[in-house]
Amino acid sequence: MAFEQGKNMATVEQTSPPLRDASSSEDKRVLNAWCAWLGALATNAEAALAAALAYKQLEGPARDSWLAAVEHDADRLDVPRVAVFAPLLAVESDPERRLRITRSMGPADEVATPRLGARGLCGRGANGLRIGMVITPLYLDFVQVLACGYRANQGFEWVRHEPILSRTAAPVESQFLDGIALEAIPLNVLVDDLAHAVVAHNRSHRPLPEALSFFAHLFDAQELGGNQLLPCR
Repeated sequence: MAFEQGKNMATVEQTSPPLRDASSSEDKRVLNAWCAWLGALATNAEAALAAALAYKQLEGPARDSWLAAVEHDADRLDVPRVAVFAPLLAVESDPERRLRITRSMGPADEVATPRLGARGLCGRGANGLRIGMVITPLYLDFVQVLACGYRANQGFEWVRHEPILSRTAAPVESQFLDGIALEAIPLNVLVDDLAHAVVAHNRSHRPLPEALSFFAHLFDAQELGGNQLLPCR
């Protein structure tokens, strides 16, 4: 799912972590390129997403090497530490490695704290299909977007997830998705409607789309059936 409105991103070529014993001029150029790429993670959503996907494809030892390189060079950068660690945390499932990333990221930086809260958009198609969209802030000027096509009494027909997106490129009211106009809706009203769709989907014995688990925290206050609606990541 691509949201092109307001998109204004430079193309940043991904690079690999440099060798720690780099000493030649060529090695220094590699190190400079690596640091420039890390710095771009603070402003370029495409670079941040590329970092997350590249890290996700690595095996455990390679992830540890990547983390060691980022930890070593983070202080060279003039960007909040959350910018270089948050994309990795978004795709890391190992508890020990998640703890390591969280500790390396350090306390929240006021500059990196989002100033806007989560919001909801909705729409309804001619065939009765509802569209619900949740936009939640991540850090700096990045958000994540969940879009769902569903029927509250039947479950989900499709779910799309944009894990890292520039805030200015996120969907807005009056925009169209799949030919359906979107309008603002109070987030709690939308979450309540989506919770009913989760229950209906579970009752149909179909597996829930994995992307929903990234937003499980939104359903924590729901008490439908007295059970946890979604597993947390």
